[in-house]
Amino acid sequence: MSFAYKKVLVIGATSGIGWALAEKIVQDGKHVVIVGRRKEKLDEFEKKYGSEKVDSIVFDISKLDEIPKFVRTVTSEHPDLDSVFLNAGIQRGFDFSKPETVDLSVLELEFKTNYLSYMHLTTAFIPFLQKQEKETSFIYTTSGLALLPLPRCPNYCASKAALHHMILVLREQLRAGPGNIKVIEIFPPAVQTELHDAKHQPDIKDGRNIGMPLDEFTDAVWAGLTKGEEQIPVGFVAKAFDAFESKRQEMFKGFMMNMK
Repeated sequence: MSFAYKKVLVIGATSGIGWALAEKIVQDGKHVVIVGRRKEKLDEFEKKYGSEKVDSIVFDISKLDEIPKFVRTVTSEHPDLDSVFLNAGIQRGFDFSKPETVDLSVLELEFKTNYLSYMHLTTAFIPFLQKQEKETSFIYTTSGLALLPLPRCPNYCASKAALHHMILVLREQLRAGPGNIKVIEIFPPAVQTELHDAKHQPDIKDGRNIGMPLDEFTDAVWAGLTKGEEQIPVGFVAKAFDAFESKRQEMFKGFMMNMK
């Protein structure tokens, strides 16, 4: 099967999961508009695949007040955009038993990047996607830690849990509203990317070797995307779905039915 969308905006495409899935999209014969803070990495990707398949934009999504202008520019230059893939994120460690070590400015930046920026971007893109006659989509990268938190990175887990809950509700709201917007959520386990590198999290040793190999993860996600799945749990997260998340979501749907 082939990926359903023809032109995808990939935010957080300069490394790791975003880079790997942007490659899959291009290799499937589709067009990507890649976004990130590091121009040299965006240029590297565009040089590798060619400007006929790739456009790039340097943008920092933590600058929330600049998001409306960013979205206007993207949708003006790419009126055929039919999918928005929100993947950017950061992870930091916090130990609240040692409050003197907790940098609240870093905590705020992590939550702003992982959750608030997604909500600003989603809100800004919805009117454009609702006007499209064809099916469009939001694709979100959350985390298995949205379901099962890890003590060393509590704020990261909280940001991903917040995003996961918002996605559950957003999917139902958009399904009932105008347009044809599909909401897709990817749940990675730990994956071997620079997220865990010492430059970001010096308390982790050999962070790049933690978790599932990136290629293996990417193949699993791509299989789910090409099948049209709305939720794509990978690795241990699939076990969490079987154990409790699927039951919790059934309760969520039942709760919604009772509220009508």
